[in-house]
Amino acid sequence: MASDWIAELPGPFLTYLAERRLEEVECIVPDIAGMSRGKAMPAHKFTPGQHFFLPSSLFYQTITGEYVKSGFDETEPDMILRPDMRTASAAPWANDATLQVINDLETRDGRPIPLAPRNVLKRVLASYAERGWRPVVAPELEFYLTKPNTDPNEPIEPPVGRTGRRGVSRQAYSMVAVDEQGPVVDSIYDFAEAQGLQIDTVIQEGGAGQIEINLLHGDPLALADRVFYFKRAIREAALKHGVFATFMAKPMRDEPGSALHLHQSVVDAGSGANVFTNPDGSPSPLFYRFLGGSQRYLMQLIPILAPYVNSYRRLRAQMSAPTNLEWAEDNRTTGLRIPHAPPAARRVENRVIGIDSNPYIAIAASLAAGYLGMVNASEPRPAAKGEVFETGDPLPLSLDDALDLFAAAGEVRAVLGSDFCSLYEAIKRAELAEFHGEISPWEREHLLLNV
Repeated sequence: MASDWIAELPGPFLTYLAERRLEEVECIVPDIAGMSRGKAMPAHKFTPGQHFFLPSSLFYQTITGEYVKSGFDETEPDMILRPDMRTASAAPWANDATLQVINDLETRDGRPIPLAPRNVLKRVLASYAERGWRPVVAPELEFYLTKPNTDPNEPIEPPVGRTGRRGVSRQAYSMVAVDEQGPVVDSIYDFAEAQGLQIDTVIQEGGAGQIEINLLHGDPLALADRVFYFKRAIREAALKHGVFATFMAKPMRDEPGSALHLHQSVVDAGSGANVFTNPDGSPSPLFYRFLGGSQRYLMQLIPILAPYVNSYRRLRAQMSAPTNLEWAEDNRTTGLRIPHAPPAARRVENRVIGIDSNPYIAIAASLAAGYLGMVNASEPRPAAKGEVFETGDPLPLSLDDALDLFAAAGEVRAVLGSDFCSLYEAIKRAELAEFHGEISPWEREHLLLNV
């Protein structure tokens, strides 16, 4: 029967569906910004082996919806969507029973679309596989709940909690602060359970209304899919309770920014042993080379880890974000932190990535840097000592400066895919040009009548 495929869907979805009839299927792909694009259809119109199509032009848009012309084909040829049924998940915020499925993108002759963020990550993972390695990652998602902001000229404000009082900052790890937004957090848990998304921990972060969700470690592609799903679920959970959830890197001037911290290790594909650790439990040469590659190549990839003008407002000293690519054990002022862990779980935490990044290409970039370090035997600088917010090799101060470094990053761009990197650079430069043409409220307030 045509609906036999429904019985093969993941258990969490079947539990969510229960005795209801499946009404709608969403075939979705992550765009360059990491948002969902795709097609929705009645369930009876969908089968897993069916071909669906989207125009290639969706990857040529800036965050404002303008098109860049770098490599753009005016005929807008179709891309073929192939549903990855392993990603089948509920959309529990929908009124009717709805299934969402992430799709891979191919040309008509079956070649992966190199501009698709999911394919960029697959490309990097294939490089690891050729060496007999398999990366393992665990993301940490920071975000803000805010009052609804309907006028972009007005500052973003913290939400009002269940006590009727506005959220305040400097309440890191406070259970009371989490409880203030208890209904939203409960909805996040409910949506995650319906989608089969596992949560490790939920904590209150240092900003007013800022929450962190930690995910369990696993395969990088599967974890990127989960971050992609989680962002949408969190937004929907917030809207259900009349607040916004934002993944801007720095939504409020006097509050800390939000990161996508990424824990990374690499295991031997055959034995499953952590290649960062020698048999005697000491750090291996590959561990230090991964660090060396991270220091060398991540500096060239900052536009992927911090993709917008706003991202660099987070990457400032004393704003609870690292401004460097130094490394040290258990030191949160370094961009590359080595958490306390048993030798078998030795890992590198990349603390530079912003939550505003696309999870697929941010994870791909971070792993690509470490990969090149392992292959090229890159040696890291000595471990940092003490606080390094204002010392060490500083990160670029602006997207303009970061893009100049990215333009010259030939070796790492080849690992990610030169076609993708050329398009990505063109999009970021177009967004920059548009931003630099704007007149800000600060300029109107301080310059209109005072100069």
